[in-house]
Amino acid sequence: MDTERIYKILFSSVYPLYIKKAKAKGRTKEEVDTVIFWLTGYDKKTLQKQIDLKNDFKTFFEQSPRINPNASKITGVICGYRVEEIEDKIIQKIRYLDKLVDELAKGKKMEKILRE
Repeated sequence: MDTERIYKILFSSVYPLYIKKAKAKGRTKEEVDTVIFWLTGYDKKTLQKQIDLKNDFKTFFEQSPRINPNASKITGVICGYRVEEIEDKIIQKIRYLDKLVDELAKGKKMEKILRE
């Protein structure tokens, strides 16, 4: 896994893809934002600031207000890797987010996605 390359991907370039994926399956931008807020502790204003600053994924997660303590309950395979076994914490958080958006697109109920 090329971690440096993944770190440098701009969050602002991937965010519209998350929304597109969710909308293609009948979900909303608001639901995508909800899972991002849940995972990272960002809110509408601080998320928009990250997008406007064109921060990369590494910076996005390093500056996140707090990672949800229940994030460790996110398990399964994404991009061929078991998320719970990824040792690099930044990559793990990126994959957590990928997994949450996947679950949203697959029609899972929000309570299950947010590990309530």
